[in-house]
Amino acid sequence: MTVYPVTESFAAEIGDIDLSKPLSSEERSEIEAAFNRYSVLVFPDQHLSTDQHLEFARNFGPLETTIHATRKDAKLRVRPEIADVSNLDAGESIWGEESRKRMFEMGNRMWHTDSSFRRLPAKASLLYARSIPPVGGQTEFADMRAAYDALPEAMRRRLDGLIGLHGRTNGPDAVKLYGETYVRASGKERPERRHPAVRKHPVTGRPVLFVNPTHTHGFAGIADAEAVGLIEELRDHATQERFVYYHAWRVGDVVMWDEIATMHRGAGDARPEERRVMLRTIVHPF
Repeated sequence: MTVYPVTESFAAEIGDIDLSKPLSSEERSEIEAAFNRYSVLVFPDQHLSTDQHLEFARNFGPLETTIHATRKDAKLRVRPEIADVSNLDAGESIWGEESRKRMFEMGNRMWHTDSSFRRLPAKASLLYARSIPPVGGQTEFADMRAAYDALPEAMRRRLDGLIGLHGRTNGPDAVKLYGETYVRASGKERPERRHPAVRKHPVTGRPVLFVNPTHTHGFAGIADAEAVGLIEELRDHATQERFVYYHAWRVGDVVMWDEIATMHRGAGDARPEERRVMLRTIVHPF
């Protein structure tokens, strides 16, 4: 297995490994070490069945069931352990302009951390590109470790001990996209979760900025208007170009990212009528 860093500390391409085969204990340890160092790993030119995709993901933790599995008004196109980030309906047709799921998936264009609205936030996501549009459809990742390190000392003191309030689609950017009425209705579907605004990475111990403008809608003990301003200020700081890796997808790419140490978003530059098949698994800590 070879590791080719994109930068000294953020994002790396992993070569000379076939993810369709079971990992040896040595390979798993090497991947975990690279994951903890670089936070975003790219495995190019993979050829995985659904079972192989799931088997690889299970090396790193138990799998999350997609939130779409709880909906009674939409049939799943793939297995419930997979979040379908494609633009196809259950009949393999590209979404129509009035598709509710098409509107919902527009939220992927906002900076966010997956599953921060759950009691136990995710450890990692693994997204596999089976089919991509000829132009656009890329993904950006922000290094929330480096973003914290670069905060002014006064902001670090302000965040010390602060507790973020997380909901499904309650953050200020979600409100701007979906509208306040929709967000309030969606927010009733799941209880509010509380997580420190600054978390220690469970493996490296590095402090990580754990605030995102899609799911973080406030802070305990802070007025709503002040909280929204703070969330937006932290978003603008963390997503500066110096902290961001832009991934241009190729068919066969598997990208694995640290959900604690990063935020991400889809670039939103793909044409909706172009077929896209992207399958994601989310794993939680053991």
